[in-house]
Amino acid sequence: MNTDTTSTEPTSTEPMRTVDAHAHVILPQVEQAVAGQPGLQEHRELDAHRNGPESMAVSGRMVGERIARLTQAPVRLADMDAAGVDAQIVSPSPSHYHYWAGEDLAEQVCRLAGEGVAEHCAQAPDRLYGLGLVPLQHPSLMVKLLDHALGLGLKGVEISSHGPGRELSDPAYEAFWTRAAESGAVVFLHPFGCTLDERLDRFYLSNVVGQPVENAVALSHLIFSGVLDRHPELKVLAAHGGGYLPTYLGRADHGWRVRPEAGGCAEPPSSYLGRIWFDSLVYEPAALRALVGAAGASQVLLGSDFPFDMGVEDPLDRLRAAGFDRAAHDAIRGGNAAALFDL
Repeated sequence: MNTDTTSTEPTSTEPMRTVDAHAHVILPQVEQAVAGQPGLQEHRELDAHRNGPESMAVSGRMVGERIARLTQAPVRLADMDAAGVDAQIVSPSPSHYHYWAGEDLAEQVCRLAGEGVAEHCAQAPDRLYGLGLVPLQHPSLMVKLLDHALGLGLKGVEISSHGPGRELSDPAYEAFWTRAAESGAVVFLHPFGCTLDERLDRFYLSNVVGQPVENAVALSHLIFSGVLDRHPELKVLAAHGGGYLPTYLGRADHGWRVRPEAGGCAEPPSSYLGRIWFDSLVYEPAALRALVGAAGASQVLLGSDFPFDMGVEDPLDRLRAAGFDRAAHDAIRGGNAAALFDL
């Protein structure tokens, strides 16, 4: 679905709201719950192994410098005003996943995360909307905790690209996909970590390369396994513009045609981009135009990854720089988010 990008630049007088669909909050109560628990140290050691010592040190300083923006709603709102953002979809920092946790602790983590996000958003209910967590390591708990998040008034849940020993195509997740589709919950796919391990432990490749890889792998599992065929009403929003997947779909389509083991989905893989939503966090105008060309303007939402350093401070300016026509610009700026999250 191609979109004309040659029209005049939109003005700033449009009445609709600008919605940033990719923003995070840090919840001290979650980290307090896991402190000292068996498995936490091993998890931290794996994280350090995958990222490398230099990146771990830089990330620690970066988060420390931004902790007020990550925890205090008034600071968040001031930053939103400065960026021209009217509303945010606030999700927990992916560092809160803690997929190593056992059943009881995992349920506590997810409940605390949902309640913490809801409390944060309640400080500005006309501007902040939240997402909770579900434990990919315990599929049997996911429906219950999705319902808990929705019961708090949250708009859905955030998940990573895979669970321990399980890809998102695993049949163990079928009940969760069913409930998410039935309820209208948004499932925000946001990777945390990459299993390429020490191959990416320098130059922050664990994030720069690893996160887009994880997006592409996770979305490919959802497509090729037929999850999106079985659950056509499922609302999946992929962070980071879907990673590497949207720009190299010709190879996926070719594999689907020539390899019998790749034929688990009913249609060519490229056709499923119209059933997935993507944030606009691809940095460059040409990349955003390519994403819209692949998925359609109706499938892209403004996203900044607020307030982390791999995010952007000026998502609206970057959208303007892509030069879309008025309809596409308005849809990406806020119309698609309003419809997807039922704002």
